[in-house]
This record gives sequence, C-alpha cells and structure tokens, in this order.
Amino acid sequence: MQNPYNTDLDRNPANYQPLTPLTFLERAASVFPNHTAIIHGALRRNYADFYARSRQLASALTQMGIRRGDTVSALLANTPAMLECHYGVPMCGAVLHSINTRLDAAIIAFQLDHAMSRFVIADREFMPLLQQALVLATVKPIVIQYDDAEFDGPRSEVAAKDYEALLAEGDPNFAWLMPDDEWDAISINYTSGTTGDPKGVVSHHRGAYLLAQGNALTASMPKHAVYLWTLPMFHCNGWSFPWTLSAIIGTHVCLRQVRAEAIWNALADERVTHLCGAPIVMSLMISAPEAAKRALDHTVQFFTAAAPPPEKLLADMKIAGFDVTHLYGLTETYGPAVVNDWHESWSHLPTARQAALKSRQGVRYLPLEQLDVLDPETMQPVPRDGQTMGEVMFRGNVVMKGYFRNPNATKASFAGGWFHSGDLGVMHPDGYIQLKDRSKDVIISGGENISSIEVEEALYRHPAVAVAAVVAMPSEKWGETPCAFIELAPGHNADAAAMKNWCRKELAAYKVPRCFVFTAIPRTSTGKIQKFVLREQAKTISTESMS
Repeated sequence: MQNPYNTDLDRNPANYQPLTPLTFLERAASVFPNHTAIIHGALRRNYADFYARSRQLASALTQMGIRRGDTVSALLANTPAMLECHYGVPMCGAVLHSINTRLDAAIIAFQLDHAMSRFVIADREFMPLLQQALVLATVKPIVIQYDDAEFDGPRSEVAAKDYEALLAEGDPNFAWLMPDDEWDAISINYTSGTTGDPKGVVSHHRGAYLLAQGNALTASMPKHAVYLWTLPMFHCNGWSFPWTLSAIIGTHVCLRQVRAEAIWNALADERVTHLCGAPIVMSLMISAPEAAKRALDHTVQFFTAAAPPPEKLLADMKIAGFDVTHLYGLTETYGPAVVNDWHESWSHLPTARQAALKSRQGVRYLPLEQLDVLDPETMQPVPRDGQTMGEVMFRGNVVMKGYFRNPNATKASFAGGWFHSGDLGVMHPDGYIQLKDRSKDVIISGGENISSIEVEEALYRHPAVAVAAVVAMPSEKWGETPCAFIELAPGHNADAAAMKNWCRKELAAYKVPRCFVFTAIPRTSTGKIQKFVLREQAKTISTESMS
C-alpha cells in the first residue's frame, strides 16, 4: 500500500535544498558581517570580507575554466588562503584536494595524477617541493602562488599567477553554485599509504554539513568561540572545523607553524576557547620553558586524537587550565566521529580511574548513526565485556562516499554494509568502545595476540617515559615478540633492565618487550607515530641480534 503522506507531496525548491556547509558562511556574513572571522598575525578579517574573497576565488576559478567535478589542489599551511579554499573551491562546483605539506615529491605527484588535478594553489614556502612533484607528475595543472605575509623566506618566481592577483579578477558578488546533489563530492583527502599507494577518500557535501555541526555540538562550542589552528587543515579538512566555525560565527586564529611560544601567546592574547591536536602538541606546550608560558584566566577546551595521552600529561594539562577530551575517527569518517563523552560523576573518581576512563575512545557523534565492534568474519557484535576484541565499524551519513577510482578497495571497506575501520577494539558494558590496536599492529607471539596499545599504556605509566611505541620484532622461536621504542622525558634516565623490570610488574610475562630502544620516535606531520618505520627498524635489530 502506498504511503498516503507521499501522495502529491513532492520535493520542490521551496521545501528541499541540498545540504552543504557553504551556506554557513553565507549566513555568517549576512547576519554578522563585521564579526572577526580570521586572525593571522596582524591581519584581522571579518565575515563580510571572508565571504566576498571566497566568492572571488570561486569566480576566478570559473573564469579559468574550472567546472563541476574538477579537482583543485591546495598545498598550503594553516593560513587564510586555506580557509578560503574550503569555501571558494566547492563554490564553483570543484572538489578540494588538500595536500599534506610534509609529503615527499613522489607521493604528491601520485596524488596530483590520481586526483586529475587541474589547478594547484601553493604557498611560496612549498613551491620548490611542488616543482619537484610536477616534474614527476603526468598532469600539468595551472599553478597559483600564495604569498603569506607571515612567511619570511625567499619568494619563488615560478608560479603562473599570484593568489591575490587571481582573486582580484573574481567577482565578490559571484552567484556561487549549490551542489546539484548533497551527495556531490566536496573534497578528496588521501590516506597515508603506508601499506601501498595512498587511497583517495571522497567526502560529500551532506557529510561535511553534518559533521561540521556535530563538532559544535560535541565540543559544546558557543556562538563566537575562538579556535586556534594547531591541527593541520590539510588533515581530513581540519576535521571539518573550517566549516564548523562559520556555523557558530566563530573566529579562526591561524598559526603557520606549531611553536610553543606562539601557541601560548595566541591562547592568552586572543582568548582562544578551543583547539585540536595530537598528544605531541600537548607535550610541546607543557614542556615549554616557563618564560614562554602564559597564565590563562579561562578554561580552554583541547580535543585530541591518536593514542590516549599519558596520565601525567593529562594532569599537567588540567593544572595549566585545559579540559582535554579524547576523540577518534578516520579520514574516511571526515575526521572524528567518536567522542569520549564525559560523565560528571566520573570527575569524583580516583585519578587513576579517571585516566583509565579517559583512555577510551567513547561513543558515536550525534551525526553518526551507528558505531559498533563486530567480529569481521561473522559480522556479529562482540560481547560487551571490555575484553573480547573485534573490528570497530561505522555506519552513517558521515562515512565517505568511497575511494576515488578504486572500486575494489571501496567494496572491501563496505563489506557487510558497514565501514571497516581496520582498528581492533573492545566494547565496554556501558557502550563505550576502546581501541586495542590496528589490525596490522597486533603482535602474534607464540600463537598469543598481544595488543601493542596495552604494552604502551604500561610503559606510559613509568615516570621516565615521554613517548612509547611498541611494534612486532621477528623471532625465530616465537614468530614475533614486542619491541619497545622509547623517548625519555626531560630530566629522566632509564635503561632496558629498568624498563623490563617495570613491565614485568605491569604485564603478563609473554607481553613484556624483549627489546628496548631509546631514540627519537618518527611521527607524521599530524603527530601520529610512524609504526611502519619502527617495524622496519625492528627487523634490522632482530637480524643483528641473530648474526
């Protein structure tokens, strides 16, 4: 029987518009045109100008032949131009490709070719890197150079056109394009490619619209919040915060380089209310010289992802005036889609118990419809006992469209009607998930599965450990054994014997690392530990030990 409420009640322009975060900026500019949208050094730019410049960019790109579905790449730092690209590029129907500025030329060339880039907007600091990539790439995009006043390095003369000159050719009243469908792509972001070629994650307008609002709701961001950019905007489109801030008519405080003194100055001088970053950013701030730190007269909300911060670091952040919340997500979920939603009653628990609760990834964001830990073979939920491991899986409107030009990977990632994260975790009785490892990071020793995260958590409880990373080391007897890489905290000393004794008290015997390496631990530009590098080092250590 036909649903009577569908009879003669059809979609039309009066009752249906595609969801897109681009409308957030239009509203902010019309309602609060004079409110400060962007702070960058001495620059102060209001919403009216932010909106006009974004429309000029869209207009100029259109005049240069960019059409719906074309790719416009951006090789930029956390600058006003990067914010303008998040609006201006999709305003002309194009798809924004934000490039990690720390990548090498070969990987950038791969991305440009794979995304079929027609246009690249690049910061002059990164022009030499781009030129190296273009030599290797097949595509020949038009190059635009952005000259940031906060960069004092040499100017490159290889760009075809200056960014400001490009904008001057655009119309600030340009009638920008709504997406034909909210399912249309708004951006493409590439995975790290540590196990093969990077995959192009395609995001749509609907998901960006929903996650941007989800950020504000999850972070309890009030109208006119002030957000400091320590998280790279190229990373999952800055977790969708470039769009979030327009929804709440907030202020972006751009930070070209993540430096402790600059962070503390911005926090105090601009009265920053929110920022995001990996635990390494917290460590950078807390370990800064006292002369660089500033007293804060307000609490700052700090949202972190990656590995759970050590208990001591969380305590130090609280004393310094920060409220730390743990988030979790992937590029495929527009950034964070899971939050460790804190219960007020937990604040009265012993410190060690609070730290254990904070180490959990948590529950789904409001715009994520389903989150679960499933057995990847049976696709059935694992017992809610906090012990049984399964794969963390997602369902909802903030999951990617798929992998660009990679149907096999897309099909595999959506097997069984869920997005497979590749992360292993447990589900606690209260419905909070906790990661235990990436599937490729589980150490199988003598037939026993060892969670590298569990071993790392034990190491982090030692006062001398600043950073710990545990990977599999080949073993003739056991197949694999844990190998621990450790960065010591300033002013502390420890050796392998001390670490082994500590782990014996904290872990089952078979989980204790057989090897301890004290060294600087390699990270990505977003603060994630590069375990694939450490695994290769562990193989060398194993080979040397057997020779």
